[in-house]
Amino acid sequence: MRILFLSQLVPYPPDAGAKVRSYNVLQYLQRAGHDVTLVAFARPSDQAAAINHLQRLCTAVYTVPMIRSRLKDAWYFGRSVLTGEPFLIARDRVPAMHALLSGLLAARPFDAVHVDQLWMAPYALAIRQIVQKQGGSIQLVLDQHNAVYMIPNRMAETSRPPVRALLQWEARKMKRFELATCARFDHTVWVTDEDRLALGPRDGEMIGDLTIPICIDAEQKSVIQRQPNAHRVTFLGGLHWPPNAAGIAWFVHEVWPRIQTHLPQATLTIIGKNPPRLLTSSDPPITQLDITGYVADVTSYLAETAAFIVPLHAGGGMRVKIIDAWAWGLPVVSTTIGAEGIDYQDGTNLLIGDDPPSFARAVCRLLEQPDLGEAIGRVGRQTAETCYDWRRVYCAWDQVYPPPAGPLHFSPK
Repeated sequence: MRILFLSQLVPYPPDAGAKVRSYNVLQYLQRAGHDVTLVAFARPSDQAAAINHLQRLCTAVYTVPMIRSRLKDAWYFGRSVLTGEPFLIARDRVPAMHALLSGLLAARPFDAVHVDQLWMAPYALAIRQIVQKQGGSIQLVLDQHNAVYMIPNRMAETSRPPVRALLQWEARKMKRFELATCARFDHTVWVTDEDRLALGPRDGEMIGDLTIPICIDAEQKSVIQRQPNAHRVTFLGGLHWPPNAAGIAWFVHEVWPRIQTHLPQATLTIIGKNPPRLLTSSDPPITQLDITGYVADVTSYLAETAAFIVPLHAGGGMRVKIIDAWAWGLPVVSTTIGAEGIDYQDGTNLLIGDDPPSFARAVCRLLEQPDLGEAIGRVGRQTAETCYDWRRVYCAWDQVYPPPAGPLHFSPK
């Protein structure tokens, strides 16, 4: 099939959950024999090498600059107030993207439009209008990484007025938009059943027809050989993402002091770009705290990690950081929301803690019992290989895009 793949991000390198999803879907579609044209928004930090790499998977790659600014966000917020369109959707309406897509449609036909995340859905719907005016038809596929309305909805639960009211308002607008948008696509694919259920039924039927989890490339991730005296409690994730920033702030201020009282020799390591100032705003200051910012190669930190933490209380979809930690053979402590949508068993392949005392106890168990950490990490690795390797799982995409040469079957090494 000739697939026009629309992405809100340049999906390489696969160093964040959304990129991991997009990149491995692209890998599968290419291996299955499809003709894929990638169109993506590019940020100033995206490198030419990333585009060159993606051109190996795609027939062609096109990008449109995405420049964020507070002034632009204020304009889009005003537009959202006037139109009722969610702010998160309004700010991604870029005329240059519409112009590029119109040019591509004039140059060649496509059988399907693959929309990677909800933000790109308006472009696909505009494409369908153009194709229908020309007397043709085109299949629209929406890959829903999240039930997006749940993100502001959950953030509102721990926010104060007036921010709480604004987040609740955005959540209501987003849910209406999601329901209406999903109904206009031929296929809506979810990454978790929880997100599909969260959006609820429309006209008596559940939204969407398929659930395919985010998967990693287990062959490319080796088990980390951890040091016998591993003493780090490690968080890894982009801190520009509000649920990550809020979750680690909760851990720093509510959980970490409890752990330090019991195990003062432990070190908390926070790895991720754009760490917020609130992480260090404590009186007295938090000790044994190592905030690294972005790190290209985290292996040395992971080798000293006794507990990999996912202290999230908001967000949606899947936390790929858990799948990555499992692939590395690391023991994980998470909240229930952090592990949502993932095949876990508390005490077997990770530990769950939803309040400061229980989260602190779980982390202390791993710091004090290395054998427990090894056992949990070993089962986690098995889970990653069995349930979350794209070579095993992504043949499910054949139900949406039948491959030209029949179903593919990959055998992970």
